[in-house]
Amino acid sequence: MVQRRRPLTSASHPEYARRGRHEGPAERRRARRPRRRLTGAEQRESVETAQIDRARPENRGLPPGRQARRDDRLPARDRARCSGVRPDPGPVRLIFLRYRAVVNVRLALPVAAAAALVAASSAAAFTPTNAYYPKQWYLDKDHAFDAWATPPPLQPVKVAIVDSGVECSLPDFQGQIAAKKSFVGGDPCIDTQGHGTIVAGEIAGDLNSAGVVGLAYSSQLLVAKVVAADGTIPLKAEADGIRWAVDQGAQVVNLSFGDVRDPLKPTLDTYSKVEAQAVAYAVKKGAVVVAAVGNSDDAYATPWEYASWPAALPHVIGVAALSHSGDVPDFSDRDPTFVDIAAPGVGIFSTFPKLLTSRQQGCTPQGYTDCATKDYRQPAGTSFAAPQVSAAAALLLGLLPSLTNSQVATILERHADDVDASTGCAACPVGRDKYSGWGRLDVQKAVAALSSGAPLPAPDRLEPNDGVSQAHALWGSKPAIAATLDYWDDPKDVYRVKLTPGQRVHVLVRAQWSGAAVGLTLLRQGTNTGATRVAKTARPGKTQRLSYRARKAGWYDVQLQVTHPESGRYTLRLSKSS
Repeated sequence: MVQRRRPLTSASHPEYARRGRHEGPAERRRARRPRRRLTGAEQRESVETAQIDRARPENRGLPPGRQARRDDRLPARDRARCSGVRPDPGPVRLIFLRYRAVVNVRLALPVAAAAALVAASSAAAFTPTNAYYPKQWYLDKDHAFDAWATPPPLQPVKVAIVDSGVECSLPDFQGQIAAKKSFVGGDPCIDTQGHGTIVAGEIAGDLNSAGVVGLAYSSQLLVAKVVAADGTIPLKAEADGIRWAVDQGAQVVNLSFGDVRDPLKPTLDTYSKVEAQAVAYAVKKGAVVVAAVGNSDDAYATPWEYASWPAALPHVIGVAALSHSGDVPDFSDRDPTFVDIAAPGVGIFSTFPKLLTSRQQGCTPQGYTDCATKDYRQPAGTSFAAPQVSAAAALLLGLLPSLTNSQVATILERHADDVDASTGCAACPVGRDKYSGWGRLDVQKAVAALSSGAPLPAPDRLEPNDGVSQAHALWGSKPAIAATLDYWDDPKDVYRVKLTPGQRVHVLVRAQWSGAAVGLTLLRQGTNTGATRVAKTARPGKTQRLSYRARKAGWYDVQLQVTHPESGRYTLRLSKSS
């Protein structure tokens, strides 16, 4: 039988609040165990908590014991059947519904042209004429249209909505659905929950006089429906949806779901190798992957101190939520490593299926969240913060399609506005923090970075190569590599070299940023754990040298790891001698 995650009752519901805040993990697990299907609008009260398994860099493999066994069983049991008992945890992701109720076209726009689009400080920012733009308060917080007085033409960018489907017939999406497919049966253009339609409206609402406006108004949507009728997400459906979208040319992948990560208690952690491999596939193909960091409603304490899966996977932009006042709500998961950026995540006005709004007789406007079922009239959650970052990524790619996924992530994160006491978050220290990462999304600053004249972030086209299973092979007698390391998103790079008996390998690494602390290790393949250490430099530093004579023929892995909170470019030179 397939084990699935179950939707939870709303965090704002008094009964749930009493259980969730005052009972221990065991009691909370028992309280959640009964299975509920979302068959009507009144029952759609669960908070979105899509479960995704990500591993910390230091825990790149599966957590001990249980998770490995779970993934080993996955192919045989991940079918369309459903268990009547809630697993702990199963290979399914709960959609992050809310907290409250809740190939590349390389026609690169020249930088000079991008510069012409940036509004001068004295020029008025563009104001969309869409009828419901005034309700979209979060776009002003994002500085979504402040970079220009007139919206520029953008190259179409394909954005994957891996979610509950999208009501494609809404006028906001006309001409913007590039492809659609369901991985859980049914029609991908029938969204019986509304979650995916909310996400889509934030990203791709057309820039016209009707409806809402999306931050990435010229994007093309790839709709991958992965949420089953009962509101759960089978991991196989999620993975298949991600791979399909990438194969369809997705340049941005939005994952507004997740599940509990607990590096201290493997029995509570929900890491999934199936999910991690699908995300790595997307990264390898060049897609920007954005995920919600998670809502504490599905964790065992509020606030929860660990970002969920898949937000904690390497190379994924993890997005936290902000309130109207600029504070980080209690429901938004904290994490000093995997929370990368923040965006508004409460009171979101967006599109909503008319299939559901029609039940609110006499309510206007139909097809929008004001007429949603009660728990979605003011949708809140990290699920709805993430799409704004996905849209910003698509906007940058529309301006400059030659950007790599790592460049897009770096531009968005490093040009965010710091969140601290002066901006409304009393608990947030100055600088990067566990609440908001690098800070609040600022589209204007990110766009300006393309035309400022400053060098763009160095690209790293060899990712993912974060462990021995993803090592990049180096050929020739004297290969040379230029790449990047990032303590938060890409702390480890691994390269593979083949040696013969008696052959000596010489490795030279030079980090190109001040105060760099990079460690260098040589591993030999072939052990039960995948590799064993045969050489290591004495201590991390800016320049690292290592020499080793092979006793046995085979593949050896050169591993670099940044050990301090920093990032930058490095060069690696390798030579062989007899």
